Amino acid sequence: MENNDSYNRAKEKVEELKGFYSHLSAYILVNIILATINLVTSPQSLWFYWITLFWGIGILIHAWNTFGHRRILDKNWEERKIKEYMEKENK
Repeated sequence: MENNDSYNRAKEKVEELKGFYSHLSAYILVNIILATINLVTSPQSLWFYWITLFWGIGILIHAWNTFGHRRILDKNWEERKIKEYMEKENK
């Protein structure tokens, strides 16, 4: 039973990572396109950076939710880190 729970948690984390990387890829691609359109059509009036800025804030929040607070604030974080470093040292 625990093996199935472990698999489900791991699968959920992989889905979360996929979601973040998809979001990041779309952000980069769309902002390159918008910057190109802006610089070609009206270089005297830069507007693309507003989209980049505010969407970037959304990316940072998504990154924090994916990578940040759970790993830092989790109760077992310290114990996991100790085990991780011990495993690296024993290799």
